[in-house]
Amino acid sequence: MLRNKDILELKRRFKKESCTITKMCGCYVDANKNKVVELSETFLNLEDEEFFKYLEIAKKTLSGTIGNNLLELTFAKEEENPGGKQQYLLGLRESALKNPDLLEHLYDMIIENYDYVGNYLILVFHDAYDVITKTKDDLKMDDSEEVFTYLLCAICPVNLSKPGLGYRAEENRIGVRVQDWVVGVPDVGFLFPSFVERSTDIHTLTYYVRDAKDSHPDFIENALGCGAKRTATEECNLFSSIVKTAIAPVIENSDDMLLTIQEKLNDIAEEHEAAMEDLVIAEPEEFTLTTEIIKEVFEESKIPDAAVMRIQNHFTDEFQDKAPAVKNLVNEKAIEKNNKEKKELKLLEEVAALKQESEQKAEQIATLVKMEMPVDPDEARNWAEVFLRMKPDKAEQVNCQMIDGQKYLMIPIEEDEHVNLNGVMTTLPVKTDE
Repeated sequence: MLRNKDILELKRRFKKESCTITKMCGCYVDANKNKVVELSETFLNLEDEEFFKYLEIAKKTLSGTIGNNLLELTFAKEEENPGGKQQYLLGLRESALKNPDLLEHLYDMIIENYDYVGNYLILVFHDAYDVITKTKDDLKMDDSEEVFTYLLCAICPVNLSKPGLGYRAEENRIGVRVQDWVVGVPDVGFLFPSFVERSTDIHTLTYYVRDAKDSHPDFIENALGCGAKRTATEECNLFSSIVKTAIAPVIENSDDMLLTIQEKLNDIAEEHEAAMEDLVIAEPEEFTLTTEIIKEVFEESKIPDAAVMRIQNHFTDEFQDKAPAVKNLVNEKAIEKNNKEKKELKLLEEVAALKQESEQKAEQIATLVKMEMPVDPDEARNWAEVFLRMKPDKAEQVNCQMIDGQKYLMIPIEEDEHVNLNGVMTTLPVKTDE
């Protein structure tokens, strides 16, 4: 099974000091599927600027999430027979990209089956990695375990740079910038053979796709000779479509119900993962969705039996080869966004409740003052920055004035009147104009 640590081990070697790529070949194809130019380079002899740009493309072809951007594909049985595509790729690998006829066959095979409107560049790298033996605790030893010889192919769109203004040095002026054809990041690619558990697996290849919404299944089957496999994103989108089609006629807001179902599936997946951790299983089996889980989750969500049956039947038809992992059917971003919105709504409700409570307390205090009834000073302070308590006839004399742009509360004080400030009897100083 493809592992992150294996992919990372290969990618770590795509550096100037670690790189051992021996040769790189390629073919530039225009929008009419014509071969414009072909290249063949000894990789380590490239100028640094080109070397790093090509190395970045190689690294990008092994990037992304396993199961979504990176898929482990198995060759069809007939493709491992003489004349099959797996046998051809083995021959191309053994040639170390020095056989022009084998290279032309690869270019033709890609051009015929790669569905893309526009120009693109096909690049093929050849490398031999001396895999050093490691102990169980991942300590490296001096012995070589095996030599992993592989091909890495990347198909990169080539587009015109954006139009704009720029400095034209030859004319010493600002003018229209010359547009260039720019090689972009890989759209699809593959590593053959796969590097699985630090060893060569000639029965599989590692397939890369930049946009996980479209795995290009026809290209996988016709050009590479492997059984098509959906990405996690494609599985999630297909399952969502199955559910919404079944519940839309009977549920008013199918989007909200779909999100509720995904939250339930996410909870089930997390519970299973926690249970596996408790059992201390190094590599637990993938937790896949079954019709039994569908029935349990959808009945809890009060979905009518007829709709649940349609979902189960459609699910069985679409995923008859291999059931999807439960985690693949969960839109984590949508759940995270929904949880955030729920928290914000709850916070707004709490603020509104506090405001209402504050207003009610203020009304109660005002009523008590008006009725000349005692008010708990500590309680009143919770609802006002300034708390005043005085006889009704004295309260009528209180007013507000603006002095030098500052608002002041004016309370007339007689000679024989006492002032209690925050529970302390005090004599307020009198300021006089000098």
